[in-house]
Amino acid sequence: MSKLPRPERPGAKHAATTPRERVLAAWRGVDISALESAGKNHGRSLAKLLPEVMGGLGLERRRAEAEIVKVWNHLVDPSVAAHAQPTGLNKGTLFVSVDSSAWLDEIVRYRRKEILDRLQHSFGKEMVKRISFRVG
Repeated sequence: MSKLPRPERPGAKHAATTPRERVLAAWRGVDISALESAGKNHGRSLAKLLPEVMGGLGLERRRAEAEIVKVWNHLVDPSVAAHAQPTGLNKGTLFVSVDSSAWLDEIVRYRRKEILDRLQHSFGKEMVKRISFRVG
């Protein structure tokens, strides 16, 4: 006599969900807690997941970088803007490329504080903490 497979109940895949099945599992000494937790829905709502994903992509930082590049010419003196352009923002440091060492010296000596103050006023002190000028 062959044993017929037991028909599955709707909603029960692998975990013992009825009281009878739990009692039998306990009597047999079988730990079914892992099976029961495997059947649970561990999904997270999109409202909770989306901010984490967006934060991980760094879109806010990229948006701020683009905004700084866009308003740079309006924030700084046109003679400085003609020779220096922002190239990136990393951990509060704005990197600016200057086209010559003479202009680098001019900006670092006389205009760094003014430029930093204007950027911090427009974007906040946490966004732009320092400026690094480089010839390039």
